[in-house]
Amino acid sequence: MKKISTKKMTALALMSALAAVLCLMLRVPLVPSLGFLTYDPKDVVIGMAGFLFGPWSAAIVSAISSAIELLFRGGNIIDWMMNVLSSCTFVCTAAVIYRRMHSKNGAFIGLVAGMVVQVLAMLLWNYVMDPIYFGMPREAVVAMLPAIALFNVLKCLINSVILLLIYKPISNALKRSGLIQKKEEEHVSDKKAMAVVGTFLMITAVVILLSVANLI
Repeated sequence: MKKISTKKMTALALMSALAAVLCLMLRVPLVPSLGFLTYDPKDVVIGMAGFLFGPWSAAIVSAISSAIELLFRGGNIIDWMMNVLSSCTFVCTAAVIYRRMHSKNGAFIGLVAGMVVQVLAMLLWNYVMDPIYFGMPREAVVAMLPAIALFNVLKCLINSVILLLIYKPISNALKRSGLIQKKEEEHVSDKKAMAVVGTFLMITAVVILLSVANLI
């Protein structure tokens, strides 16, 4: 297994800190009917990590920045899990596609695919988790799903536009500075990527079946 370089470790640490700071400092409600859902630009930074280094690095930055957010804003393991799930379904999907189609079109297609995956994933997991977390009837959660979908679409659109605008200038600047090098980019096998996707889909299916059976 290839060891992570000091420069890459430094870059990921800086990105994790920056993503956490942006999340803590800048939060904007996008859908008035769901004030508890607020937009923050941390996925832009996580997306930079994904495009520069690959989906596993993006997942690391997401996990660390969400843990930092948890320390400062409070919450529990469910908050952390939903934050990581939201970021990773969007960013890691985009990063996997961009790795295979390393072009502007690849980045655009990846971000669109990431948006679709994130919206579907968050609809499913909010349907399952919100009755447990908020103690509300599942019927009330179902009534909120269109607003939740709208929120995630708007969030992904904003992050995608910002990422498409700033990725190349920042990437070129980091490469000129020597902080990142092309040879440090991840090379994730298709089998590993499919295994992760398959595991996520299996867990989602199991949780949905349990919720439908009123076991959770």
